[in-house]
Amino acid sequence: MVARTFGLSIAVTVAALVVAYLYGGPAALFVCAILAILEISLSFDNAVMNATVLQRMNAFWQKMFLTVGVLIAVFGMRVLFPLVIVWAVAGLAPAAALDLALNPPAVETADQPSYQTIMVQAHPQIAALGGMFLLLIFLNYAFDEDRRVWGRFVEHWLARLGRVRHAAIIVALAVLLICAQIVDPAHRSSVLTSGVIGILLYLSIQGLTAMFDDDELPDTLDPAVPDPSSTRPAERDRPAHLPVGGKAAFMLFLYLEMLDASFSFDGVIGAFAITSDPILIALGLGFIGAMFVRSITVFLVRAGTLTEYRYLENGAHWAIGALAAVLLVSLKVEVNEVISGLVGVVFIVAAMISSIRANRADARAATQTAAGVSGP
Repeated sequence: MVARTFGLSIAVTVAALVVAYLYGGPAALFVCAILAILEISLSFDNAVMNATVLQRMNAFWQKMFLTVGVLIAVFGMRVLFPLVIVWAVAGLAPAAALDLALNPPAVETADQPSYQTIMVQAHPQIAALGGMFLLLIFLNYAFDEDRRVWGRFVEHWLARLGRVRHAAIIVALAVLLICAQIVDPAHRSSVLTSGVIGILLYLSIQGLTAMFDDDELPDTLDPAVPDPSSTRPAERDRPAHLPVGGKAAFMLFLYLEMLDASFSFDGVIGAFAITSDPILIALGLGFIGAMFVRSITVFLVRAGTLTEYRYLENGAHWAIGALAAVLLVSLKVEVNEVISGLVGVVFIVAAMISSIRANRADARAATQTAAGVSGP
């Protein structure tokens, strides 16, 4: 299964490194490898979160995620997205933006900024849009009373807050207003607009997904199959979701792409601290990084990792909340990309450790119960 899942990613990695060497020699090969390592090491929380959504999709749409989804991740986020940002900020057509990236000015001036400078100037809008989208994902998880609770205090308290109608939207809008007040006044309007767009994107995709999921409910639920792994009665008695297809899976696919894009915002911007060459960014972040993130996602689904480690989904959501916080804080204070990635890893590792402890506790309880039953 490992060879089948990661074989294509390894082949693409070798091809991308060869192309980088032919494109710019050893220096380009080194930069491409650094970008790939950063993307893979800092995107494990992205893969875990993707797996929680991908496991709801049937085999056809999982393959779509690995094929069409990769094209969107590589060419959409790592190539076209920076060009669109330059077009929106500097008014340069995509072709002119690409020419500027490949042929930077010998001397950067206020009237002729570099491609890298333009991308950095667009950070407030990017951070607001991605931050609000990710924040709503976390808040809707945190305020859900029917989910499995991780820990004894914080998640129980957050779930109680979820009894307030539209609590996630209220908190998200309040956070956006606070962010608009702390940024430079020159960016206030654009931050508000971008944040509202992020909220609307999340609500639109979630609403359409729920509508299509309800339409296909008779085909996607098996009332005879409970969720025995849950520790809460509401979850043990709730029907288990079978993989979905059709319109519901298509909306989940769009949701996955938006999720991946939101995770990529910080990485794409951070890549410009290493290089502004769009070819190397596409090779390192896109072809190598995006392919491996998708392979890790599929491996987590096929290996049943989310079932084995019961709190892994919880940890992934907390990692999303941490990344949302980092993006929004970066509106005022510069945050190193390594910090944002390591915060997510900390939550993932903590969730895995908690899952292992819970599994061991269950095993001990089962052993004691069996000993009591078989005893005198």
